[in-house]
Amino acid sequence: MISSATIGPSGSGEPETTADAFLGGRIEILQYRSGHRGGSDAVFLAAAVPAQAGDAVLAPGPGAGTAGLCLLARVPGVDVTGVEIDANQCALARRNAARNGFGERFRAIEADLTAPAKILSSAGLVREGYDQVMANPPFYGEGSVRMAPDAARAHAHVMPAGELERWVRFLTTMAGPRATLTLIHRADHLGPLLEGLKDRFGALAIYPLFPKRGLPAIRVIVQGRKNSRAATRLLPGLVLHEEGGAYTAEAEAVLREGAAFRLDATGA
Repeated sequence: MISSATIGPSGSGEPETTADAFLGGRIEILQYRSGHRGGSDAVFLAAAVPAQAGDAVLAPGPGAGTAGLCLLARVPGVDVTGVEIDANQCALARRNAARNGFGERFRAIEADLTAPAKILSSAGLVREGYDQVMANPPFYGEGSVRMAPDAARAHAHVMPAGELERWVRFLTTMAGPRATLTLIHRADHLGPLLEGLKDRFGALAIYPLFPKRGLPAIRVIVQGRKNSRAATRLLPGLVLHEEGGAYTAEAEAVLREGAAFRLDATGA
């Protein structure tokens, strides 16, 4: 899924980066060696987004841009806007977009998604202006894990109390009237996630990701339609690894070949 090569500091104080190949080498992402790094979760998230040419896609917390750029590599003609609070990651996302030929279709806005609406609007975000919203929120609740010494990594991995609700509220505000939401999160956070989406997104499809056959899911992809009243569906999901540790053929198709999931959250 990912191959990596180290790229040394530029000499201007920039941290060391690695160049990591995704989708079988279709895109190459520069990432800081220390700090938050995108991986397979970002690829799985992008694979589940049902975007079509002409769609405007919002991707808060993109880090170096991995998920958004994987989506751009898979679906021609979409436009992705990332909202990133970390200035260094935001700059790196712009650099990666240009590096992969998506400079005109990937926009990275440096902003705090919990800021007042007026500030977000002045930064260039459009209320109800996006056909697709996709996110990989921080996975851990404050106090549940030891905080990383790197502040940027800690912010990307640990969510303060009440923050998930603020993420969902932001995504709801920015999603168009019939937009599709796609999220990836830890399986043991499914309850709070569904509670936050209630009365905002319906036609929910829950797609578990299992580490191996017979083991509990470690991740869930949740997709829904804004303002829909359709029922929630629990899908069979995907087994990631064979008993020996290798990726299953289905997982390999997503990670290396750019195959898509079809969750089809299209209920009324």
